[in-house]
Amino acid sequence: MGDGFCPDCKRATEEVFDHSSGDTVCSECGLVLEAHSIDETSEWRTFANEGGDNDPVRVGGPANPFLSDGGLSTVISNPKGAQGDFLSSSLGRWHNRASSSDRSLILAFKAIATMADRLGLVATIKDRANEIYKKVEDLKSVRGRNQEAILAACLYIACRQEDKPRTVKVEICSVANGATKKDIGRAKEFIVKQLEVEMGKSMEMGTINAGDFLRRFCSHLGMTNQEVKAAQEAVQKSDELDIRRSPISIAAAVIYMITQLSDDKKQIKDISLATGVAEGTIRNAYKDLHPYASRIIPAAFSKEEDLKKLCCP
Repeated sequence: MGDGFCPDCKRATEEVFDHSSGDTVCSECGLVLEAHSIDETSEWRTFANEGGDNDPVRVGGPANPFLSDGGLSTVISNPKGAQGDFLSSSLGRWHNRASSSDRSLILAFKAIATMADRLGLVATIKDRANEIYKKVEDLKSVRGRNQEAILAACLYIACRQEDKPRTVKVEICSVANGATKKDIGRAKEFIVKQLEVEMGKSMEMGTINAGDFLRRFCSHLGMTNQEVKAAQEAVQKSDELDIRRSPISIAAAVIYMITQLSDDKKQIKDISLATGVAEGTIRNAYKDLHPYASRIIPAAFSKEEDLKKLCCP
């Protein structure tokens, strides 16, 4: 039941929906306000009359614009007990021939979806990675190359373009099925070069900031909310400084600085494992940030005398 305006009663009345007829009726005068409404909810009735398949779904998956047939092609099942006859028949041969063009794309999209799910990425990043791979595949330039590295590079580029960057060494490599950082780096450069030539302009990759990685790094290290907030504020203030270090290195150095001011101090080797930044690089970035500790560390987190106790680089 719901509220609606009845033209006969000339006022707002309660509406009653009749599920059997699909009519919306005024509860006071009985006037049919809307007839034969379409029920857009899922149906849970099965129409299967043979076998053990009681799946009530009678529709296929969503359309895929990256496939030649939109992903809506008809699938011909094998007759029971006649698999060999079916595959050797003309119908079976034509069905396999027609579906082979998109088979490699489907497998690639499944691999990208698996990697994205393991990283907890949203659907928009998956779609962007699929789009990038489809463009490169159409150029017929990925044959003979490391397929796992190509797929991982597509996902890395998609993350950059959607302003959700992921580190290659720690995150992308962990789901790349054996592809190394060097392989993915080469694949990324190859894809960017190919698409820039095709588009005739430079490829937008999005900017990377230290704050993009900070919360995930802090989570891996088990830092408290107070420490995370202090690190985020320190990273934001570090953007105002002329520190010529990569954003990931700055994030790692800030985390090291914050943890040295807290009760739960983290060793530099643990920060290196969580961030993928070499210990020597963290030390050098910390050395650059140390003179500005009083400017970037929030006063509410650490007092002036505590900052003076920070270990010198």
